[in-house]
Amino acid sequence: MESLYVLIPLSALLVLLILGVFGWAVNGGQFEDLEREGERILTDDAPSLDAGQSRRED
Repeated sequence: MESLYVLIPLSALLVLLILGVFGWAVNGGQFEDLEREGERILTDDAPSLDAGQSRRED
């Protein structure tokens, strides 16, 4: 029974923390344009390679 005195406030703090992170992500624009990334995969011809990467022909 005594553990409930610790677990209930901890769970309330966890919920507030999760809501705070979600609110920060929404206000930061993380969910603005979800369709663009899905379309980018379909329309890109080939991904660009960095200087240290090379194409392997096996």
